[in-house]
Amino acid sequence: MSSTLPQVNPSLYPQLLASKAEQLRLQFAEFNPPELEVFASPPSHYRLRTEFRIWHEDNNLFYVMFEVGEDPKKDRTLVRMEQYPVAGTEINRLMPLLLDAIRDQPLLRRKLFQVEFLTTLSDQILISLIYHRPLDDEWEVAARQLQQQLGVMIIGRARKQKRVLTQDFVLETLQVNGQPLIYKQVEGSFTQPNPWICQSMLEWAQDVSRPQQNTPPRDLVELYCGNGNFTLALAGNFRRLLGTEISRTSVAAAQYNISANNITNVRIERMAAEDFAIALDNPESEQASKFNLQDYDFSTVLVDPPRAGLDDATLQQVQRFERIIYISCNPDTLAANLQTLTKTHRIERLAFFDQFPYTHHTECGVYVVRQA
Repeated sequence: MSSTLPQVNPSLYPQLLASKAEQLRLQFAEFNPPELEVFASPPSHYRLRTEFRIWHEDNNLFYVMFEVGEDPKKDRTLVRMEQYPVAGTEINRLMPLLLDAIRDQPLLRRKLFQVEFLTTLSDQILISLIYHRPLDDEWEVAARQLQQQLGVMIIGRARKQKRVLTQDFVLETLQVNGQPLIYKQVEGSFTQPNPWICQSMLEWAQDVSRPQQNTPPRDLVELYCGNGNFTLALAGNFRRLLGTEISRTSVAAAQYNISANNITNVRIERMAAEDFAIALDNPESEQASKFNLQDYDFSTVLVDPPRAGLDDATLQQVQRFERIIYISCNPDTLAANLQTLTKTHRIERLAFFDQFPYTHHTECGVYVVRQA
């Protein structure tokens, strides 16, 4: 059985990248797209967010992951992780230091079952220690000592409990076409794990959405906008931007990011994509009351949906826009959605972002424009 865990081998990476790109070319050939744009990841230490289970054996502790077979619930093989070349260099540096620091500390070790690392390009480090027991004040005293010893930020989590010693987020700064953008990334919320590829995605989206010469900028709406990852990067290309997101935590982070980057033409509201579709269809609806939609002149929609792709109602909604930027983490559902979108739009740009090297997962970007 081939490994379900990434097997990092930088010497093989160019070959594996080319193979994934060719597979995408074949999958999307029926749509007659332009030449595929390929964006490579660093060949190792590319993931700045990762998690490990903790294995207790006699007086020792180990990081472990699991090889998953055909039945994920039953067919699981434990793999001990001394180092993890997928993860960033700071995560690898801290892995043994953390275990050495807690191995002989009963308050920190007892019933610890998972560790999560969240780091940044500027080496901010947040470690979450997750337990099968309640965390008390004595645990917090020991955790604060550990935090100081390692020079990191620590969070303790247990059932219905979260103890934040300093803060529950990191601040990432991405360089997008020479512009620094600050992003608040909250522990437990979705963030792009590969910042180098994230920067490539943002630069590509900036490029495809740049207004044509002598054409005044119009407005963009983004569905599934998360913490404003794309919204903020595209602010300079549009007159106004309106983003919607269902996660309360992500919306709060997005509001922070708008302020931190001194951006004044972006508005993000908590709303499901389906409800926003109702608002666009019916300006008198309750859903529309959150927005002054008559003040917008939308030319472009950006969607970054979950793996299931766009549902039929949202698919019909986005077809009404002149331009669509579609970021996809699942080429199968993207291809299915393009069966509908290419009835009204043509593909202008197609990109492959290798967010997860050494795996079968591929991230795509498609830019489509309404046919004359």
